[in-house]
Amino acid sequence: MSTTHVSSSPPTATRIEELGKIILAYSEVTERLQQSHDQLQRQVAHLRGELSEKNRLLERKNRLAALGEMAAGMAHEIRNPLGGIQLYASLLGRDLADKPASLELVDKISGGVKRLESLVSQVLQFAREIRATAAPADLAEIVEQTLDLTVQQRTAAKVSCQTSGPRPMPVSIDAILIGQSLLNLVLNAIESMSQGAVERRLTVRFGPPPPDSDAKQFYLTVCDSGAGIPSGILDRIFNPFFTTKDTGTGLGLAIVHRVVEAHEGSITACNIEGGGAKFEIRI
Repeated sequence: MSTTHVSSSPPTATRIEELGKIILAYSEVTERLQQSHDQLQRQVAHLRGELSEKNRLLERKNRLAALGEMAAGMAHEIRNPLGGIQLYASLLGRDLADKPASLELVDKISGGVKRLESLVSQVLQFAREIRATAAPADLAEIVEQTLDLTVQQRTAAKVSCQTSGPRPMPVSIDAILIGQSLLNLVLNAIESMSQGAVERRLTVRFGPPPPDSDAKQFYLTVCDSGAGIPSGILDRIFNPFFTTKDTGTGLGLAIVHRVVEAHEGSITACNIEGGGAKFEIRI
């Protein structure tokens, strides 16, 4: 009696189909791994960039702290003899009250001493640790009050002013420090337009943080229609004692930078296409 032997091996077509499924599954896994790898590489590159920027900011902060400490020591040493010079000049002025020509020279000495006193005060202000005491405030009101303080300068320079932003704009900041910083930026903008600008326009904008921003509360921009900032000095304008003005101390923007840092914010400067400069604070 004969028996029929039935093979237990699957047909060739079935094996090929199963092999194809295995290869396809492997390809999908490989593709997902490659995508994960690419994503991790992008994240690593982003984190390296952030770390590099944080290290740069930390290095700058340490450098400025050392510079501030040295400047404070020098300012105190300078202030003492200045007081003596001012005292002797005033005594000399009394003795020369009947000699106008000599008295004029004494007045020039006193004027020079006062300018040096002002510089020393700014150096000490820069060297002093700036601590922001945050409290509820209305940013729109701070902007309005600051612009009210510059009416005289804007009128003299024939500068028009535009503002835009929500009213009220509740924030939690040190209103005095932010107001002083905004005043500095506005006065700088007015001065930049008083030297030959055809259309003299000041624009102040504020509002909630942009979507791509690290800011938590608001942005604040000050734009002018002046000649802009020379590209060669854009990365140095916040450095202490750096100035392009004949009578400037180079401490105004450095102090603004420190105020913004005290609020854990950032400030940037750039030129506007078509002319002018833009300063933006993000906190």
